[in-house]
Amino acid sequence: MPIQIGQVESTFSDPLGLLSDCHRRIERFLDTLLRVTELRAGAALNHDERSALENALNYFEHAAPNHTADEEESLFPRMMEHAALSNPVALAVIAELEDGHERAAAAHEDVDRLGRAWLRDNALPPADAAELLKTLRELKTFYQRHIAAEDNELFPMAGRMLDAAELAAVGAEMQARRRIAPQQRISFPAAREAASADPLAAHSEAS
Repeated sequence: MPIQIGQVESTFSDPLGLLSDCHRRIERFLDTLLRVTELRAGAALNHDERSALENALNYFEHAAPNHTADEEESLFPRMMEHAALSNPVALAVIAELEDGHERAAAAHEDVDRLGRAWLRDNALPPADAAELLKTLRELKTFYQRHIAAEDNELFPMAGRMLDAAELAAVGAEMQARRRIAPQQRISFPAAREAASADPLAAHSEAS
């Protein structure tokens, strides 16, 4: 059943569309982290800034890992079965993307550690605030390249390589990973989506 996010509606029968939708959430929550960090530089947070920071950290801790699992456990293995026979370029692309996932995960651990300290103490020492900002800017640069490679190269390649049954299996695994029943609908009303255009109004979403 559909997952509706504002004007975008993807279904588990379109797993590649759902994966691309998740990229938009990654971009938005990362922008939230960057904006709060740039604005406050480790200083005390007001209510909205604190809520935005916490929601974004929670997204990357709890929801975003599903996206990586969708790719590494469901999509990539099926693509590699085809690529092993006839497409070494695809194998190289997948290997590079997997390496990127590992590097991003390590950076997110640092962001979470510093962000949780900020929430706990309502302040960060200048050195920690500078480290947080540096790491977030590096993640921004990384995701710009990584997401472009997946949206523009990998997902179209997957659409050509995988047949309908294989794509349906990917979608079913994505749905099961989120423990969503086939008849269940998850909707994010347009009003909430409009609010999230302001990163300080960010809210938790399912990956």
